[in-house]
Amino acid sequence: MKQTTINAIRILSAEAIQKANSGHPGLPLGSAPIAYTLWQNFLKFNNKDPKWDDRDRFVLSAGHGSMLNYSLLYLYGFGLKIEDLMNFRQLGSKTPGHPEYGHTVGIETTTGPLGQGIANAVGMAVAEAHLAARFNREGFPVVDHYTYALVGDGCLEEGISYEACSFAGTHELGKLIVFYDDNDITIEGNTDITFKEDVAARFKAQNWQVLKVDLVENPDNVMMIAGAIRKAQKETKKPSIIICKTKIGYGTPLEGSHKCHGSPLGAENLQKTKEKLGWTWAPFEVPAEVLKHTATAGRRGAKRERAWKAMFAEYEKAYPELAAEYKSAMKGELPDLAHCEELFAFEKPMATRQTSAQVLQKIAAKVPSLMGGSADLAPSNLSDMKNTDTITYGDFGPGSYAGRNMHFGIREHAMAAIANGMQLHGGLHAYCSTFFIFSDYCKHAMRLSALMNIPVVYILTHDSIGVGEDGPTHEPVEQLIALRSIPNMKVYRPADGKETAAAWISALTGTAPTALVLTRQNLPQYAGSGLEALKGGYVLEDCKGTPDVLLIASGSEVELCVKAKAALEEENIKARVVSMPCIEEFEKQSERYRESVLPKAVTARVCVEAASPYSWYKYAGDKGEIVAMTTFGASAPAPKLFEKFGFTVENVVRKAKQSLAK
Repeated sequence: MKQTTINAIRILSAEAIQKANSGHPGLPLGSAPIAYTLWQNFLKFNNKDPKWDDRDRFVLSAGHGSMLNYSLLYLYGFGLKIEDLMNFRQLGSKTPGHPEYGHTVGIETTTGPLGQGIANAVGMAVAEAHLAARFNREGFPVVDHYTYALVGDGCLEEGISYEACSFAGTHELGKLIVFYDDNDITIEGNTDITFKEDVAARFKAQNWQVLKVDLVENPDNVMMIAGAIRKAQKETKKPSIIICKTKIGYGTPLEGSHKCHGSPLGAENLQKTKEKLGWTWAPFEVPAEVLKHTATAGRRGAKRERAWKAMFAEYEKAYPELAAEYKSAMKGELPDLAHCEELFAFEKPMATRQTSAQVLQKIAAKVPSLMGGSADLAPSNLSDMKNTDTITYGDFGPGSYAGRNMHFGIREHAMAAIANGMQLHGGLHAYCSTFFIFSDYCKHAMRLSALMNIPVVYILTHDSIGVGEDGPTHEPVEQLIALRSIPNMKVYRPADGKETAAAWISALTGTAPTALVLTRQNLPQYAGSGLEALKGGYVLEDCKGTPDVLLIASGSEVELCVKAKAALEEENIKARVVSMPCIEEFEKQSERYRESVLPKAVTARVCVEAASPYSWYKYAGDKGEIVAMTTFGASAPAPKLFEKFGFTVENVVRKAKQSLAK
């Protein structure tokens, strides 16, 4: 039955791809025995409770091979029906072209952009190690599972995999096991044209255990694969990579060719494949014996969950407070931060990176599940949690996995994807940090945070030409509009401490990722700011009666508008200052509210932001003016740069008059 089940994975995958006339059959055909061995004999899961806390996590990093995952989810009873496989890649189906978290039961993370999945898996292994150190007690292994990932040549060519795997080896994540489907083929042909390195040597140098399985001569050698998995599980001080030498498109006339990587086999080749594999069943038909065989894995998993629950019941008796903390963490529960007055206490001008540090420190004491760090910039980002007389946060690492401060190293892309994995695992509220300019390095992982609806927090400091002497290489200009263009991403650029506190509250209580874009330079504290920032935009300072002109800004430029308002009023021009820390949240408000803040009848407007102007045309309207950056910055002290590029009170006043004259 073993061989028939392996072939069922192959044929179901190939049939679905052929019916859709779209997809990647090569990987499922070659790696089916790897997947079968893992799911049938090792993977800890309960298909009746797919979100069981202590399940093993399986990540298909090579997400283009998604039909492998869907075939497994069908065969192993996760609720997919044969009709779902037949609707592969069709509108509204449960089997989209690449695996999507939250869309298909049993999918642990959205993959497809190569390398993201392996970095997510590293994050999941981080979460497992941290939660185990925090909650496990002798005789009570409440958190005790593995993270498995299946990667291909493409994943390992992507730079993110180097970053993530170096991090995993350095941190000795022994519960992480990666299968490398080493088939020597990518879209353009044999990997020899681009990828000749010794992968085993590379991983050994990164402190991984390296195991090898040759599936070319004996493609379905389950015993050899199982032996490698057992060795990987025994190594607790190093992550393990199992290099599986396979043939892409095994069993087809296109075996070993790039022609079966990303295209259907074709009806004739599919029939020949069935003949070679001895598959005689009708299209999309699976022998009852196969489903009976795979059902044993589900029953085994259900039994293991029952045992886990019984153990947890005893754990609750022995450690009631710890058990309550565990359940709260896994549910993602938070205190009522909006009513924590101490989060909003600021007395003197401060950079918003500093106000963020204060808020972070206060939230960290109230939210034990908060965990994160920086890409080697914590002293500048102010993103670490400082020990107090009553709380020791510690650094996450070998021997101290209970630590909540993470050192990601100079690995921005992997950092963001690792944070995604931590958040996806459950039990943590993950954040990460770097300079705003380096959000470009994080971008694809940030996009996936938004696509997956997971509330990772991104602390992004040094937010404008205010960086100053470091010059245009480090001065973000286009980054705000880039992040604002991502659907489901909240971008907060607070103007003072209370807006920063509101931004943190929004970030932790929502279901979307949030970018906290923070200044290096000091900003004043405003009497009128506060929780109104949760609405994204609000009236910070108003005039008597209907304003003549609206002054709209975010972040550090709000100060210019406040001062310009005072200057305009000396000339009997009534101005309203609107702080717009988060355009995305403002756009969610009712039309009535938005009209109350930005009345359509007031057409004289000035929008001010030390970044690209493209966010502001909508709010400026036909008669408005925009003060923004249309070039790169320069290297000079920040005050000189703001003056050079027009970010002065005098210029805002001048623009207001120009708008009024239209």
